[in-house]
Amino acid sequence: MSTLLSAQSLRVETAFGPLFSDISFTLKQGDRLGLIGDNGCGKSTLLKVLDGTVLPSAGSVSVANHCLMARVEQHLPDTLWDLTLLDAVLARLAPGERDAQRWRAEALLAGMGLSEHEIALPAATLSGGQHTRLLLARALITDPDLLLLDEPSNHLDLPTMLWLERFLQRWSGSFVLVSHDRALLDAVTNGTWILRDNRLHYFALPCSAARQALEERDASDALRHKAEQKEIDRVTSSAKRLATWGRVYDNEDLSRKAKQMEKQVERLKESQTQLTAGSLWRLTLQGEPLIADRLLAMENLPVSAAPGLPPLFSVPLARVKTGDRIAIIGQNGCGKSSLLRLIWRQLASDIAAPGMAVHPRLHAGYYDQTLEQLPDDATLLDALEPFAPSAELRKMTLISAGFAWVRHGQKVATLSGGERSRLLFVGLSLARYNLLMLDEPTNHLDMSGKEALMQTLQQFSGGVLLVSHDRELISHSCNRFWLVEQGQFSEWHDVEAVYERLRQEQQMTEMPVTATATSTVRVDETDALLEQLIALETRLEQDLARKPAHQKPLLQAQWREEIARINRLLM
Repeated sequence: MSTLLSAQSLRVETAFGPLFSDISFTLKQGDRLGLIGDNGCGKSTLLKVLDGTVLPSAGSVSVANHCLMARVEQHLPDTLWDLTLLDAVLARLAPGERDAQRWRAEALLAGMGLSEHEIALPAATLSGGQHTRLLLARALITDPDLLLLDEPSNHLDLPTMLWLERFLQRWSGSFVLVSHDRALLDAVTNGTWILRDNRLHYFALPCSAARQALEERDASDALRHKAEQKEIDRVTSSAKRLATWGRVYDNEDLSRKAKQMEKQVERLKESQTQLTAGSLWRLTLQGEPLIADRLLAMENLPVSAAPGLPPLFSVPLARVKTGDRIAIIGQNGCGKSSLLRLIWRQLASDIAAPGMAVHPRLHAGYYDQTLEQLPDDATLLDALEPFAPSAELRKMTLISAGFAWVRHGQKVATLSGGERSRLLFVGLSLARYNLLMLDEPTNHLDMSGKEALMQTLQQFSGGVLLVSHDRELISHSCNRFWLVEQGQFSEWHDVEAVYERLRQEQQMTEMPVTATATSTVRVDETDALLEQLIALETRLEQDLARKPAHQKPLLQAQWREEIARINRLLM
């Protein structure tokens, strides 16, 4: 496999210390790597260093002459907000190429599942999931050999997440994917970079297996460190004893041996196995059960995006009790977040809304996915004042969450998305709630944060309303499921049945992704058959690659029959 990119001794400094240092690696053709690490460790910065957007403090990046690289940004650039989707894609090309490549841009956007109407809309009017598809199309229009994807799964609903997973599985090039979605990484990657303790650790394994391998390495390092420390303590004790004897008996030989042993101690300390600092954050959300038959009740409740607008859907009948952990699932724009905002407005105003009844002693906490509860111009310490008046309590809580004292005067606006999210959770942890409403809480959380959230929700003694696209969090933390689709509200008790329903809906509307189509309006019969053949062969190959216990023989037989039929038609 040919080398696409290599890096030597990369180092990036910030005002609060180095993000990473002495990082070296080689990226080859066929590498499909996941890049993971704690919030604020420098993952997005590393991608920017690789594509030249950010210059490293030290070190260099060498890109092969034949390698064309494209980075899929985490957020849509401000310069594109007023452009249509088609113009935003064409903006990646040289002005002289745009007219000739217009058909490819239209084909790419159509292949991303965007309609002709959506293609003509300004980018500012679209959802987060549509923005992700647009950013992918902007990258693919250049026919890259290497994709750098910076958390593309943020703000995606479950159907779009499943679409992204299938897209990356079918992508024939190489990529580096920054994500905190373990299920996505396990499904699409063949290697993992873990950025930790300012160093980059590589494993030729998918995410879950790589994290397990790192834990085993940490355990081995801990044992080795303990043995080395025991030897250091023994030599140190001997050196002190010889030095004492040398002074007492005025013996130069003993004093000289003591100095030699002290030098040996220094050498042993320099070569001693280094241990990881680990994650300092420990998320704890304090729940307080409210003894009542219901915390919240809704009956024929219309839900709209904002007051005065037509309803997106209606809740016919639903109740939330203590101990309920309810996941609200559906496509972006269907009204999931609008339902939480409606409840929050009701709680904040203390005015009874038609179709909603709230327990009079209910104390609710709200995590807003926009993170607007934290003022940009406030310091970290001041931003938490609405949650806890005590400055000392806020200071100690921030330190325990990994925010060092020197950072307490830092402005909220300077935080990364993950650190800002962590700060809001720190605020929520300072109070005791009967009901917790979380709107996309994992958008910016790292894996350790997501695992901590999953664990604390399982133990939360109040009620929970959760809007999330994170399958692992939903599956392990929730016991009831509300599905909103096509303006209809329904309750489910089996999350796998919900996922299957969403997959079926997505497959019915999905168009095959292709960057080399010859027409934007019509594809001839032969091309359609070839695309169908490739898709079937890919499914068959992927299923055969699974363990025998997880394979689907009946589907394999059907796929083989269909492959044979298409081959006969193509002959």
